[in-house]
Amino acid sequence: MPVIGLALLGGGVANLGALLFDKSARGREWEAALASTFSNHVIVVGLGKLGFRIVQQLLEFGQDVTAVELDASKPFITTVRQLGVPVIVADARRGDALDAAGLDRAGAIICCTQDDLANLDIALDARERRPGIKVVLRMFDADLARKVEKGFGIHTAFSTAGLAAPAFAAAATRAHIDYSFYVDDQLVHVAQLTIDADSTLAGQTVEQVEREYNLTIVMHRRPEEQHLHPRSDEVLAAGEGIVVVASLETLGQLGMISRHDERGARIDAPRRSRLRRLFRRSQT
Repeated sequence: MPVIGLALLGGGVANLGALLFDKSARGREWEAALASTFSNHVIVVGLGKLGFRIVQQLLEFGQDVTAVELDASKPFITTVRQLGVPVIVADARRGDALDAAGLDRAGAIICCTQDDLANLDIALDARERRPGIKVVLRMFDADLARKVEKGFGIHTAFSTAGLAAPAFAAAATRAHIDYSFYVDDQLVHVAQLTIDADSTLAGQTVEQVEREYNLTIVMHRRPEEQHLHPRSDEVLAAGEGIVVVASLETLGQLGMISRHDERGARIDAPRRSRLRRLFRRSQT
């Protein structure tokens, strides 16, 4: 019996060694073995630039992640594995690929390849096989995204172009805007502001500023500390910073958008109107 036990142990060690070092032949089995230790995790399908950033963000949120990528040559695969994320190199439209990523135990799946139909196919397959899973879907076609969300009950269907457009537009203005996104049909912005000594905000409370400017202060930064969801009676002082959620018009009221050109000259509104009229006439 001791001899048989040593033989079995030796065989197990040899198999483990093969899984560890022979990635070309048995790498998928190793990744699946690691993925089998996860529960209530997030499956990310597609490890392009967007997928890689999503994996990084999920890890920062403290989420366990597994990934599926069809193209073994994608440069982010090695980096993602180094982060401790098992990567199944396979076509996610095949059921066994999602099985290897732990679909039966996953809490959510994010389909973010560059193929709308592939994303939809994978999402519907995942929903059919695990009805309670949360599905996040990347789609380039905004109309299709809305139809998918409404017709198939996908939890979230993001139009990539729709998400990117506000960020590009905000970046092109002189507003100090960090993020822009839509809530239903309302475009809102997240912006940071440092309170100057001559600012009208200095000396006012959080509640007063929120009521006067129709915005929400989500963070109050002081030199020695910062408060998420600051109290309404906190007083703002010069040199401190705030992070606000507001409309573009409100940010303009706060003086965060320059109304001048690069030389500081005010735009001649009547002259601009005349030029616009001349342009419209030239097009008719």
